[in-house]
This record gives sequence, C-alpha cells and structure tokens, in this order.
Amino acid sequence: MGTLLTRDEEAELVAELKAGSARGYERLVRTFGPAMRAVTRRMLKNDEDADDALQEAFLAAFRAIERFEARSALGTWLHRIAVNAALMKLRARQARGREDGSEELEELLPRFVGLGVFASAQRAWGELPEDPLARKELCGAVRAAIESLPEPYRVALLLRDIEELSNEELAEALGVTVNAAKIRVHRARQALRTLLEPRIAELGP
Repeated sequence: MGTLLTRDEEAELVAELKAGSARGYERLVRTFGPAMRAVTRRMLKNDEDADDALQEAFLAAFRAIERFEARSALGTWLHRIAVNAALMKLRARQARGREDGSEELEELLPRFVGLGVFASAQRAWGELPEDPLARKELCGAVRAAIESLPEPYRVALLLRDIEELSNEELAEALGVTVNAAKIRVHRARQALRTLLEPRIAELGP
C-alpha cells in the first residue's frame, strides 16, 4: 500500500491534506481506502465492524496528518493506522467475550509421546502446485483455515505473517511480551498446519 503514488504525488497530497483541502481528503480516501478496507475486513471478518474501523482510521489519519513527517510512505502510515483501528475494535470484542480461544486451539496442536517426539509423523510440505487452478484452490483453503482460527491467534498470525509486523511491533500491538507474542504466533502456525494437512496431502509429495 506504500507505493500507490509516486514520491512527488504523495508530497502533493500530504500538502493538500495539511492545508485542509477537501479535494485532498477525497483523493486520500479514493486512493488508499480499498487497501485499508481490505486490512480491516481481514482482521475483523465482519463487514459492519470493518467499515466502522475504516471510518475510525480515516478520522485518526485526518487528525494526525499535521504530524506526518514522511519518514515512511503515506500508505505505510495509513496501513498502520488501519491496523490499530481494527485492533481497538477487536479489544472491545474480547473485553465482552472474555475468552482467549486457548481451549479451542488445543485440539489443533500436535500431540507428543515424549520430549519433543511427535505422536504422528510430520510430513514435509513441498512447493506450491504449478497448476493455476490448484494454486488458487490452495490459497483459498489457506484463507479459510486462517479465518477458522480462534480470534486472538488468527489476529496474531495475520499481523506477523500477512501485515509483516516485527515481533516487537506485534507484542506492542497485542499488549503482551515479545515472548508471549512469539508463542501465540507459533501456536497459530501449528494449528494452521493441522487444518491444512488434509488439503496438502491431496496434492501429493
């Protein structure tokens, strides 16, 4: 999302925004809105919540534009604001639910028969299939599997592997220690592997 505009176009847009230009705001929404909406929808899995988070993200961006110093691309800055808006929505959900999904996740984690010994063999995964249709189907299966993870683990996986936050950034975003963030992502990846194993097996060695 950080390369939707050239550097000159971005500088022009930022100048318009700082001047309070309605045209600048409209251009910002038109240019970056779809990508920001994709972020909030991916994290929240609900159109209404995603739209609410997107609106909050734009409001936050408009309020903070005077402090934008172009140390990063405008799209990168907006992406982080969208992530934060979605996280605020998620925290409100979790505060109401009071569940962390740990029990549900346990069923998807590998079993061990001894110290570091898997109860069943862990098959190595090969490359993605070359056939476009098979590749598309597999990508769809991956998306569906991620969406089925308990929310705290799904969000941690998305932030780390899709949104590409560092472990330190992830920990800050989740409000946990770096070690706790790493563990959450590791467990999410293990669960994802369990969910995808039957589909991967169909593709053969």
